[in-house]
Amino acid sequence: MSEPFSVRVTVRGYETDVQGHLNQSVYINYAEHARWSLLQAAGITQAGLIGRGVGPVALETTIRYKRELLAGDEVDVTCSFVWGGGKTFRIEQIIRKTDGTVAAELTAVGGLLDLEERRMVKNPQDYFKELASDPTLFGL
Repeated sequence: MSEPFSVRVTVRGYETDVQGHLNQSVYINYAEHARWSLLQAAGITQAGLIGRGVGPVALETTIRYKRELLAGDEVDVTCSFVWGGGKTFRIEQIIRKTDGTVAAELTAVGGLLDLEERRMVKNPQDYFKELASDPTLFGL
């Protein structure tokens, strides 16, 4: 199995809380950055999604904090899509320091919303296959 898609991020001082730790909400920003970076790498743009009449939606996000992150730390944020049946998919992500220490694990449940009908589409992986120039980045 190939390595999951990954982007590197440097923790910025203004993203930290009063204890000097990365603020909890920023973990979600890093995860979202990795997701959109994966979409872009696969050839999917926001305009392409809108043109097809769909938009990604987050239904649930779980974060497991493992180790603190401080200003200046460099991390790699992975992103792997896990497809099941039905209208939803899972995204598994790890935020790991460059020394290999896992700082956080994120799991999200998402889907694609039909922008006209305002309902989740069936088989969202079909849309990703259709729109992507490289669907292998999604495990498709």
